[in-house]
Formats: sequence, C-alpha cells, structure tokens
Amino acid sequence: MQLHNTATGRKDPFEPRDPQRVTMYVCGPTVYSYAHIGNYRPPVVFDVLARLLRRRYPNVVYVRNITDIDDKINAAAAREGVEIGVITSRYAAAFHEGLAALGVAPTDHEPRVTEHIPPIISMIERLIASGHAYAAEGHVLFQVSTYPGYGELSHRDTREMLAGARVEVAPYKKEPGDFVLWKPSTPDLPGWDSPWGRGRPGWHIECSAMAEALLGETIDIHGGGHDLVFPHHENERAQSTCAHGGKVFARFWLHNGFVTMNSEKMAKSVGNVLLVKDLLQHAPGEAIRLGLLTGHYRQPLDWNDETIADARRKLDRLYGALRDAGEVAPSDAKAPAAFIAALEDDLNTPAALAEMFELAKALNKADDAGDKAQLAAQLRDAGSLLGLLQQPPQDWFAQHVGDSGVPAAAEIEALIAERAAAKKAKDFKRADGIRDGLKARGVLIEDSVQGTRWRYVSD
Repeated sequence: MQLHNTATGRKDPFEPRDPQRVTMYVCGPTVYSYAHIGNYRPPVVFDVLARLLRRRYPNVVYVRNITDIDDKINAAAAREGVEIGVITSRYAAAFHEGLAALGVAPTDHEPRVTEHIPPIISMIERLIASGHAYAAEGHVLFQVSTYPGYGELSHRDTREMLAGARVEVAPYKKEPGDFVLWKPSTPDLPGWDSPWGRGRPGWHIECSAMAEALLGETIDIHGGGHDLVFPHHENERAQSTCAHGGKVFARFWLHNGFVTMNSEKMAKSVGNVLLVKDLLQHAPGEAIRLGLLTGHYRQPLDWNDETIADARRKLDRLYGALRDAGEVAPSDAKAPAAFIAALEDDLNTPAALAEMFELAKALNKADDAGDKAQLAAQLRDAGSLLGLLQQPPQDWFAQHVGDSGVPAAAEIEALIAERAAAKKAKDFKRADGIRDGLKARGVLIEDSVQGTRWRYVSD
C-alpha cells in the first residue's frame, strides 16, 4: 500500500509500526453550527481508508475527535443565552445524523475535549518542565524556537509561515510565533482549574493530548483537511514531539483537498455554503457519498449543480447491473485485484470506481449463472470498501428524496397493475397514458424479461 505522506511530500510504502495494532487519528469538527459538505469530506475519505486497512490488518484503532470547547462555541452559546453543552450537543447530534446518512461507519473512539482536560494539563506541564513552554499572565505558550523541526511538515520556512499567518501579537509572548496551550477564562466563560489559574485549552494541544491518551506517543496515520497543515498540524507535531522526548508523533500525515462550490471556495460570508442537512432533503446520502469520492482525495473537489445528478446516474448503473442479474447463488468472491490495487495506490477512488463499472459491464453481459454470482459478489464487495451498494437494488430504485408530489410506492404498484390489465385487454392507449403520466410525475417504468420495474427519475 502506498500513501502520500505530507511530511515527505511523496507516496511512501505504508507499513504500520505494529501490524497487530494500526493507529489512525483524524481531526473532527468543532460543533458550533451545522456542518457543510466540505466538513464531510474527511470523514468519508478516512472511512474508506479505515475499511481498506481493516482488510489488511487484524486490529485498526481509528479515532476522530469532537472539539466541544472553542471561542466560536462560546459565542454561539452567549447569543442564545445557554450553556455550551446545549450548543455542542445539538450540532454533534446533527453531525452524527449526517455521518449515518452518508454511510460513514462509527470510529473506535470519538473523544471530546471537555472530557480530556486532565491529560491536556498534564501534557502542558511536561512541556513546561522540558523547557518547551512557558507560563505568562495566565497563559501558557509553546516556544517555537525550542523545536528545530518546526516547519518541516508544511515544507515552509518558519519566517514565511508566520508572516503569512494570523499571528496574535501579545506582550506576554517571548516570540511572535509562540502559540497558546492554555488561556485564562473570564467568569462569564467556561473554564477549568489549572496550575496557571482558571482557564481553557488552546486549540492545538487538544488533539495532541487526546491522540496520546487513546493511541500512544507514536501513531501510524494522522489525517485531516488540507487547511489544517498549518498551523494546526504543524503545531500538533511540534508539541507532541517535544512532550514525548523527541519521538516521532505521526509516521504518515494525510490531507484531503478542499471542496469548492461552483469553482469558488465555500464561505459563510459569500453565502455559498452547502449544508449537508439541507442537501439530504433533496438527495440520497449514498449519492452524496459517491459525489465526495468521485475525485482523488488529495485534489480539490468542485461541487456543482450536476454533482448529485451524476452520482445518482452512476449508482443507477451499478445497482441496475445487480438488479438485472436477478436472484443469484451466494458467493464469497471478493473485490478483484485491480480494484484493490487502485485503492492501495493512495486511495485512488476514481480508478477504483472505473473498475466497478467494468464489473457492472461484465455482469450485464454474463449469461452463466456461476459467472453472474461471482461478478455480483465482487461488485458488492468492492462497493463495501467504498461504502456503496449495501442495500437491495429494489430499495435504491424505490427511494425518492425531495418532491413530496412524487407518487408513493403503493400508488405506483397499483398503477403498474392497472397498466398490465390495460395491456392484456389491448387498451394500449390507456397503458401508454399510465406510463407517460408516471414519467411526468418523476417515475420511469421499464419492461424487461423479469417483469415490469420502476424507479424514481433523478432530478
């Protein structure tokens, strides 16, 4: 397996530190509002990686955190006049609903920052004791100059990074680039007692402490969005390495590209943010998932008006091949080698999907029952690694999301029966009228040797 390692800038062969316990940490959401489509790209991408790793190794421990203390959360709670737990519970639940709809399997652990304050304080104390951090005016800061490897992850000169970043200038800092590990809380803000007074953790230290608590000092894979390379992951790497006496923190760093909206970066200020909870009102979760997998994870992905329609057409083709194969004998055939090779080449999902369509094409042409059984099993198994094709084909074609004016399944079945009776009575005008009427209402009827089938037409 080859994975592109941000730290080395190339695809490197992946071999875990301990094949009996493969560890992966992915930065999760800050739950202060509803998540947009870009927020769901990392969970979907790394869900595929976790599925692939579990095929190779007996024990994969996958952690994705939830940040439930943050200035944006505090601001949202203040606006509504509620405790931060009200805000974080609401939006964490909404995030989980989106994950389930997109077929993202639960992680092994989902730590929350507020549940890990003691480990965070302990790590900060170690950094102070080792000379890498200092306390000043109720704050604790990491001193960047004490870590010579700072900047190696993002491959940029430290001065350039700091010049291009929003670095807070404060009189208590020894150097402008020093970043906060702990900061004081005023009485109106959430806070915890610490050796430096009542306060709360900085953003970067949270992930370092939670990763250490659940996975150990050195982990195999650390993932997240490309926007986290600097400063978040650069800072995580620095403080974790120093807290662990120079040990490597993460052996592989993987980062997914941005999701743009009609070729523009999504931003609330621009008003082009696409919330998944809204998208699910008009599209099946499986189509949204496929849309996120159609491009290579490291490249930017443009989400536009055709993304969902195209994904639904693709799923129609794949599910159609399984449906048209009819009832086939059970088979334990696994995904073909070419499909696995595509995924093991740095999660090349476009190439993997191309292999699935080749399987579907072969299944459509197969006449032998044994061949059909094997090909159908291979297609489903390939789908399972991508989190696709896990429902019966008839359920896929029978679902409809969106327009409430579309007829329900029971009405459609009754009209199909009426059409069959009309054809038997040679009333072809009536039969054609039923077919055309259903098509106008978003339902396509297909006559085949297996009988009459129907499906909702993608918008």
